[in-house]
Amino acid sequence: MKAKIRKIVTLLEETHTEMGKPIQPPARKAAAIAVIENPFAGRYEQNLDLLIDIGEELGELLGNRAVETLGVAKADVDSYGKAAIVGADGEREHAAAILHPKLGAPLRKAVEKGAALVPSAKKVGGLGAAIDVPLGYKDAAFVRTHFDAMEVRVPDAPRADEIVVAVVVTDSGRPLARIGGLTKQEAKGVDGLR
Repeated sequence: MKAKIRKIVTLLEETHTEMGKPIQPPARKAAAIAVIENPFAGRYEQNLDLLIDIGEELGELLGNRAVETLGVAKADVDSYGKAAIVGADGEREHAAAILHPKLGAPLRKAVEKGAALVPSAKKVGGLGAAIDVPLGYKDAAFVRTHFDAMEVRVPDAPRADEIVVAVVVTDSGRPLARIGGLTKQEAKGVDGLR
């Protein structure tokens, strides 16, 4: 593995009630987060291929780990998202290199299909920095019930020479969603939009 991983953190969030109303079954989100060494910390590097390859590795590792944490079959994952926090000696482009060119394909494999764009966020931050991982329905971006996010953080990361990379998956949309639009059941999942 090209990624030098310091730690992996998994989180499972379950919402059982919202506004006093029971949510049955509970709405669940799972995050798999890796804290890795930034090989380009402290210097400008024109060629970011190493981070692009690391993104591919982490797409598979974190995608599978998030699905395992959620405890459902791949096909039962509804939403996904990805995010990265680069430590102070790095730059946002380091996060972009990990998240965009190659992380998506192995993540889609981990969730079975995934026709829609994987929502993403990136920033530079210090120890304990939080990031909201944006979420969208995996097969059709216009399914509003699944527009959501999960906040993640690792208390001792990122150090200045590290990157925190997170993948989040869900088994449902937002609890009590009621703003209309295309439903999961109506989505075709062919073009990634509808």
